[in-house]
Amino acid sequence: MAGGGARISSVGIVGANIAGASTAETLRRLGYDGRIALIGAETELPYERPPLSKEFLAGQSGEERLTLRPRVFYDEQRIELWLGQRATALDAATRTITLARGERHHFDRLVLATGSELLPFPVPGADLPGVYALRTLADAHTLRAALRAGAEQSGRAVVIGAGFIGSEVAAACRLAGMDVTLIEMLPVPLERALGPAMGALLADVHRARGVEVVTGETVVAIHGAARAEEVVTGSGAHIPCAFVVVGTGVRPALGWLADSGLALGNGVVVDAFCETSAPGIFAAGDIANWPYQPAATAPVLRVRLEHWDNALRQGETVARNLLGEGVAYHHIPYFWSDQYDLKLQFVGYTPEWDEIVVRGTPPESFVAFYLRGGRVRAAFSSNRQRDLVTLKKLVAADPLLPTALLADDQLPLKELLKRV
Repeated sequence: MAGGGARISSVGIVGANIAGASTAETLRRLGYDGRIALIGAETELPYERPPLSKEFLAGQSGEERLTLRPRVFYDEQRIELWLGQRATALDAATRTITLARGERHHFDRLVLATGSELLPFPVPGADLPGVYALRTLADAHTLRAALRAGAEQSGRAVVIGAGFIGSEVAAACRLAGMDVTLIEMLPVPLERALGPAMGALLADVHRARGVEVVTGETVVAIHGAARAEEVVTGSGAHIPCAFVVVGTGVRPALGWLADSGLALGNGVVVDAFCETSAPGIFAAGDIANWPYQPAATAPVLRVRLEHWDNALRQGETVARNLLGEGVAYHHIPYFWSDQYDLKLQFVGYTPEWDEIVVRGTPPESFVAFYLRGGRVRAAFSSNRQRDLVTLKKLVAADPLLPTALLADDQLPLKELLKRV
């Protein structure tokens, strides 16, 4: 692992987002006094993305609450902001990046944090006005205005894709008073993340709020004269709409790294210290593919996570390792979602499980434990915010516990820790 703070005169961070900003802030907090350039394709100051599909879209908060730090903070910390400057290429051997306007810049150390980009949605009519995606702050402003107008006209929103973003957008539109159709090609919403049982539970949550949930269905076209007016499904249904939101997923923003010489594979491949295959170049956030092992009894899994918490913590670890601390990134994954009156939280990571054990009363208040070989590898909860720390500790312990104890909601979760 490359490090040694005294030998580093410049650090270039490509990605002015939570991972990039976290790296820059941590470097300064740890006493690094060299040059830091925070380079971002967007023109806005670094901001938080999770609220875009939650309280910001619903009109419950303004843009000022999204910004991570005011500009004066970066000035005072001597963090250079290169905003509106997209990186187009990397020469890993020389740690040199090329920007869209042709400039080339060398840094002693580099951090790659370019995050994710929207997947293409190649159906006829997807480029019509009134068809929106939600990835950036600019997207959120546009969609929020459309939502207000649609609600005033008692229109229908069609949301394509029932992942977390799509589900949150559907909930925001419904709470605003719009009719909503939520279309998902899989049998249930969020099946890949939560499995069939929990996905079906959330489908019922949306249906109970008046959302038309259409599963096992594709979209083949969007029709309209001057703007989107209807969505056509694979089964031949024509669904009228005021607007369409496409939430069919993202991919790591790796195009600019294609000829870099770095090891790539579902992201930028990094080691336990978040260092890439090229010494002195690190990666953090959505693009980092890292080895995850919650406990010695659990297998090592290669994961790439699109979570706010992961980006923040990984940025902190990268900063420490830039300065030569040699700290392995060991963090229990966590993300949350707000849908209607439910605060949904997921702790851990497991692509496979043998059994799900539920305690509590779904969907209002419960915890679902995901077991692999009898061990707790992940947990999904609703309105159990106070259990978050304990759930993280349980997953980190990788315990082998009787299912009767896991299901007993009268037994405090902290008692389970004593039996690990």
